[in-house]
Amino acid sequence: MNILKLEKIQSLIIELGDEKVLIDSDVADIYGVATKEINQAVSNNSEKFPDGYIFELTKDEKLEVVKNIDHLEKLKFSPHLPKAFSEKGLYMLATILKSKQATEATFAIIETFSKIRELSRTVNELSTIENKQDQKSLMQRSGELIAEVLDDDLQTSEAGTTIELNFAVLKFKHTIKKKSP
Repeated sequence: MNILKLEKIQSLIIELGDEKVLIDSDVADIYGVATKEINQAVSNNSEKFPDGYIFELTKDEKLEVVKNIDHLEKLKFSPHLPKAFSEKGLYMLATILKSKQATEATFAIIETFSKIRELSRTVNELSTIENKQDQKSLMQRSGELIAEVLDDDLQTSEAGTTIELNFAVLKFKHTIKKKSP
């Protein structure tokens, strides 16, 4: 069984407007089904997808994501406008798709969205906290969240690998040293 990694999910989340979404073809890939099956499940259960759960991209949005997101280039030749699932839409889709892979994918998606949301809150809170001890605690938690999302299966070079992220109020540096034989 292929274990779905959080970083794979995180790399597929795109921002349209101020909404973080997954495109239907990516959802289908994660769940191990054809995009047509995802869209058929939504059509057959349309009452479960009110406004804000799923929406169809406009032609301009489709062109924009194809232009800016490499893995979505395949959409360029599709005559259909892709659908985008919000976090709520993905939760609802999980109630419809019942396979083991769909359940595991749903857990990974939920965990990823949750970690991204918590990281966003801690980074925003850092800019308003003046107490140094509270800041230190928030910076530590932010580092832990980033490591949880990024750290699984990081490949190291001969000496090691360093990841450095610089947010306005938080700088995260994570180094993995290669172990000596």
